[in-house]
Amino acid sequence: MGGYSVIALDKFIQATRDSGYKGTVSAISELVDNSIQAKASNVEITIRKVQEIEEHPIVVSVVDDGHGMDSVTLRQSLRFGGTTRFGDRHGLGRYGMGLPNASLSQARRVEVYSWRKSGAIFRSYLDVGEIVAGVMNEVPKPSSAELPKWVEKPHTPSGTAVVWTECDRLDNRRASTIDRRIRTLLGRVYRYFLWDGIKIVVNGEAVVPLDPLFVRQPSLTSGGELFAEALEFEVRAPSSHGHGQTGKITVKFSELPVQLWHDLPNDEKRRLGISNGAGVSVVRGGREIDYGWFFLSGKRRENYDDWWRAEVSFEPVLDELFGITHTKQEIHPSDGLLEVLEPEMTNIARALNGRVRQLHLSLAAAQKSRTAEEVAKRKDAHLRDSVRVLDDPEQATLVERLKRRHPELLADSDGGRAYHIVEDDMAGTDFMWPIIESDRITVVLNPRHRFYSQLYRPLVQGESVQPQELLQRLQLLLIAASRAEAAASTAAEREAIRRFRREWSEVLELFLRP
Repeated sequence: MGGYSVIALDKFIQATRDSGYKGTVSAISELVDNSIQAKASNVEITIRKVQEIEEHPIVVSVVDDGHGMDSVTLRQSLRFGGTTRFGDRHGLGRYGMGLPNASLSQARRVEVYSWRKSGAIFRSYLDVGEIVAGVMNEVPKPSSAELPKWVEKPHTPSGTAVVWTECDRLDNRRASTIDRRIRTLLGRVYRYFLWDGIKIVVNGEAVVPLDPLFVRQPSLTSGGELFAEALEFEVRAPSSHGHGQTGKITVKFSELPVQLWHDLPNDEKRRLGISNGAGVSVVRGGREIDYGWFFLSGKRRENYDDWWRAEVSFEPVLDELFGITHTKQEIHPSDGLLEVLEPEMTNIARALNGRVRQLHLSLAAAQKSRTAEEVAKRKDAHLRDSVRVLDDPEQATLVERLKRRHPELLADSDGGRAYHIVEDDMAGTDFMWPIIESDRITVVLNPRHRFYSQLYRPLVQGESVQPQELLQRLQLLLIAASRAEAAASTAAEREAIRRFRREWSEVLELFLRP
């Protein structure tokens, strides 16, 4: 009979070690899931080198102050599929595979200690060597034990500690390298739980939330802004799994501050997660499952896409549509789900890409405007001081918005009147707006106007345009000004326009003078 058991245990365990997990962070995340499911407020992760252990000296422990397990539940937790919550979609787990599968994917031995009252600790374990040798055929009955000396027990009446030893499959042989990587990724995966007050600590240092949208605080990096309203979809789960229930999907997009971060060194952009960080964070029940270029197959990825982000969050009843596996670390969206999300998400992605592209072009144009701005500032002192700043609430609002989007306008004018040329997609059909302040004049160009696309941009970007064609566009600019002046209907209007034209001509003459 033993030769025909459903599972060849020794081979199953060895095969299981090679399946499912992307790496150490994903495996440890399974243990954190269990801690959160156990209502823990504090999760302490320790990754350290134990000098007494010669082979595979790095040990990993995850200790929480959750409600702990009794002897029966502890024993069940080490069985593959041994959960009391199988199929339950109200928490982070569903299959009962996480603890044993995740642990043995990284280590040859896992010990679980749990207590429900102070001083009454029970322990059981799995050991790959004993299983392969045929010594271990079932999870040992839990017995009283003390925590290993390198594991610090929390000062709480209940809790659980999972300890990995003989760690032969960790991502790195240096504990410090694993420490840094795990802290960052756990901050992103569990950001919503961290914001809600759960504390996760790695080697004594608290994990800080990491918002991949760069919007919410606290976060390792922030400064982005949400783009438009969130999209919401009510989707029906497959009847065979969700009993016809519907679940909600929420999609958010954000823009990163191109003007503020454009000139950062490349190393700093990588550190902040800007460079090569384009993608969509997929969140199930508040926990990130995957991150990648999802639901955007209609758009190829470009460098400009580093400057915006997206998040798709969904309720667990929709697991089958997202193709969630027991490891909870990747998705395989169904065709039906793609039909719902891809069209709108791809359109928004293209719009954001276009906005980022335009901002980069504007920054390049602004750099080429520096010489003209400096000439105007230098020669302004030779003009009579006829600038009048009006108390205009609408202009004050425009100035506030401009300074948020164009940090160079916040700089001190350094004496005299400063001049700036910026491009901004502001409301209206004018090809330019003058923003007049006491110490500076800002010329705002409208990139949607044909003046910008047919005359200004070709000159700034050095596009291949025939001189005769540019001359014609300049002539049309002058003709248009004359035609607009001819539309004045009263003598007072004509006189005001003449005074404006005379002042403009005198200032232009001075600014163009060598």
